[in-house]
Amino acid sequence: MALFNIFRAKKPQKYNYVPRYYDPAKEDLESRLRQLEGSKKDDIAEVRNRLEGGFMRKSGGYVPDANRIRAGSSKRTNFRLILVLGVLLLLAYYFLSVYLPDIVKALE
Repeated sequence: MALFNIFRAKKPQKYNYVPRYYDPAKEDLESRLRQLEGSKKDDIAEVRNRLEGGFMRKSGGYVPDANRIRAGSSKRTNFRLILVLGVLLLLAYYFLSVYLPDIVKALE
């Protein structure tokens, strides 16, 4: 029974991890070779895939577009952070300049 396994230690859980190597240049070359082999057949689906792949390559593809989006996102995030810090500093300066003399008088 599983409820009464008090005296037995659990065995570590095993997993099968196979490290893989990804080479984007090799993947691109293989996809182009597959497209060339498909273009010899002139299948409608292959023509459609070839056209979509051409548009993707010319428009920047997946990786450069993702990097550009990530860079723009980090710029916006940094700008918001600086803006919030600036507003907080201005509020702190205002409250200290207005209420600090009253606080000092109350403490004396």
